[in-house]
This record gives sequence, structure tokens and C-alpha cells, in this order.
Amino acid sequence: MVDVPATFGALLIGAFIATALSGVVTTQVLLYMKLFPIDEASTKAIVAAVWTLDTGHTCLVLASIWIYFIQFYGESTRIDEIPKTLAITIQLTAILTFIVHCFYSRRIHKVSRGDWRITLPILIFAFLRLCSATLCTAEMIHTKTFTSFRANFRWLFTLGLALSCLVDILISVFLTYALQSNRRASTSLDHVINSVILYTLETGSLTGAATVISMIFWLVMPYNLIFMGMHFVISKLYANSLLATCVLLFLSHSLLTQIVIFYSLNSRRLIQQEHETHKRGPSGDLPVAFPGYANRGGSKFAIRDPRMSPTSPNSLTRPLANQPRLNPMETQVRELTSSAPAGA
Repeated sequence: MVDVPATFGALLIGAFIATALSGVVTTQVLLYMKLFPIDEASTKAIVAAVWTLDTGHTCLVLASIWIYFIQFYGESTRIDEIPKTLAITIQLTAILTFIVHCFYSRRIHKVSRGDWRITLPILIFAFLRLCSATLCTAEMIHTKTFTSFRANFRWLFTLGLALSCLVDILISVFLTYALQSNRRASTSLDHVINSVILYTLETGSLTGAATVISMIFWLVMPYNLIFMGMHFVISKLYANSLLATCVLLFLSHSLLTQIVIFYSLNSRRLIQQEHETHKRGPSGDLPVAFPGYANRGGSKFAIRDPRMSPTSPNSLTRPLANQPRLNPMETQVRELTSSAPAGA
């Protein structure tokens, strides 16, 4: 007896979610084209390839739904058959995932200053995941049924999902470590770097969680198609992850450009303020070396301003060693970064 909700229903819900996420991908592509009218040809090619693969994947998913619900109408036992359109979605998901993994590997390679010890393992595992998915697609087309494929190549599909999850973890860990190292070297841009780290962890967790859930259903409940419904969604999450990263890089680049322009236009004024601050002290008055002596009795040099009393809670003559002090440049940078959009 066929469990219709766990087979036909799972495929239908997965197709609905995948189609909706494909619309989000198209929206982000249009946003990218608006924000980046002039960009590197390589990045534009990656975005175009991701959008093309995502559109093709959506078409194949809908074609598979048509076959199951229209051509196989009234023949619930044929749910075990694997249409070629469904098998090819596995290959397109693998290609799109490989492109996204290579994109993040390139970012890690730049941030880590060309350290191949970090980048090479990611590329190797990503390529093995692509090979695994290619073999899965070929065997699905050859065996033609889930029962036969499950009996002979269950390990192969599991290996592909496991490798994909492993690459996601490596990318999140290495990119977070590299950004954290740069954050220690540049305290003025903590807000921007923290936002990038948070986004990296979120996207890595989301794609990794979807892959793990699909693998769990494949291992625990192999006789339904919930795992395939989840697999429809995985490629959409990877595509949205890459495009959202492009937009995030644009926002971060815009913020850094504002900082550079600010320093370029105000460098003389900021240096002069810094010089005056060191020369005259933080209050703008000439520093008093011996405030207790100056305030003695009725001396004509006595200072009447209560702020200059060492016992005053608002005293300006307290030692500056215990008070954190920012120079004007760092203050301006902190004000500029604190006003950055939260999504950056």
C-alpha cells in the first residue's frame, strides 16, 4: 500500500517550497544587477550561471511533478519509478552546490592571504561531492526505480549528502576564523566584520541543516520520498546564499568606501584635532600639574571651577590612565560603522 502523503504529498510540498525560493533567487539576481551595474566579469558569470541552473532545476522539478500527478494519475504504484527529469535534478543541484562552494573557497582564499592549506581541502571535498552526485544521477537513470537504486547505491547518495554537509561546516569554520583574525587586527571595523561572521554562520547552518535533514529521512525512512522533497529545496538555499553574499559584500564595500572618503576629505582636520587634544588636554584648557597646590587658601591663582577639584565626581584633573580614550579618527569610524544597516 502506497503512503500517498509521504510520497506524492512530500514531492508536491517540496516543489511548492522550491518554486517559491526560486522566485527569491530571481529577485536577488535583479537586485544584484541594480547594485552592481559594473562588476567583475567572473562574478557576473557566476551569478548568471547560478540563475540559469536554478531556473533549469525549477523547470525539471515541475516537469517531474507533472509526470507523477498527470501521467501517472490513478497509478499510485508507479511512484517508485524515477523519471529522467527527477534524476537530472540531482545533477543540477550538485553543479550549483559546487559553484557556491568554489565561490566561498575563493573568498576564504583571499581572506586567508592565499593559504592553500585551508582552501584545498574544501575544493577536494566539494569535487568529490560533485562526482558522487554525478554517479547517483547516472545510476538513477539506469536503475529506473527507487527500490533498485536503494538496494544497490544507498551508500552513494548518503556519501554525497555527507560530503556536502562537511564542506558547509569547513567553510563556516575557516571563514569565521579568518574574519575573526582580521577583526583582532582592525578594531575600527568590528561592526562590519561581526555582521559578516554572523551571516556566514547563519547561511552555513541553514544549508547544512537542510542537507542533514534530507540525509536523515533517506536513512531512517527510505521507503517514502520526504528526502527527495527536501532535496528539491537544497539547491535553492545554496543559490540564495551566494546571491545574498554578493549583496552583503556590496553593502560592506559601500561602508568601507564611505570611511576612506571621510578620511581623505578630513585628514588634515582630524590630525589637527588630535594635535590640539594632546597639546591642551581633554578639557580644552591648559593642563594643571599640581591642582592641589593651585587651589590652596586664597591664592590669586586658585581655580574656582569645581570641575578642577580632585575630589569632585566630575573632576577633569583625574589621571587619564584609568580612563579609556579614543582619538577623533577612531571615534568617527565607530560612529560611521554603528550607523551601518543591520543586514550588512
